Order: sequence, then structure tokens, then C-alpha cells
Amino acid sequence: MSKPLTIYEYSKCGTCRKAIKDLEGMGRELNRIPVFEEPPSVEHLRELLEQSGLPLKKFFNTSGEVYKEMNLKDKLTDMSEQEQLELLASNGRLLKRPIVSDGSAATIGYKPEEYGKVWHG
Repeated sequence: MSKPLTIYEYSKCGTCRKAIKDLEGMGRELNRIPVFEEPPSVEHLRELLEQSGLPLKKFFNTSGEVYKEMNLKDKLTDMSEQEQLELLASNGRLLKRPIVSDGSAATIGYKPEEYGKVWHG
């Protein structure tokens, strides 16, 4: 029996709904967390960053309105990792979603082929 996955998601996001359907189709139990209301803390983001093996910039929802309104494309290069993590933790709308983790691995966004490799029970 595989352990439950934590998924930070937004219920109105089509991509999140596809990801959830895919994961449930694999028989995975999900702990669903609304990312706008309960974004991960700085400490948890740091863990997710390590688990994902991705660069921090991949955690940003670069197509989101808040990202564009804040001109983050230009600002991120001048920010420290800590400042970027604090920014992400302060506003769930800045996070690329869904974020899925089992405590040792994490995926950011939804790619069916990646889900098949990483989350297939």
C-alpha cells in the first residue's frame, strides 16, 4: 500500500483536476490542500524544492496574473533563495500547481508521463 500523497491544488484549475483524476486512477490516496488558502511554509517549500530536484524558478506560476502584476520576471534574478521562498509562501497564487509530494519525492505542475513514472503505486 503506497502512502497518501499531499497535493497543493486549486479546485477551479483544470490542470489540477486532471492531475487528481490521474492520481486517483492510479489508486493513490490524496491529502488535498487548497494552495491559495494554505500555501506551504518557507520550511516546507525548502523540503519540496529538495524533493523535486528542480530549480526554485520552476515553482513560480509564470503565467499567473500575480506574477505578471509584480513584474517578477525581472525581479527574481535579484532576489535570494530565501526571499523567493518567503514570497512563494506568502501568496499561493504565485505557486505553479499542482504540487504533489509523498515526503521523499515531489512534482511541480502536471505532466502525465512524469506522474506515471513518479506516482504509479
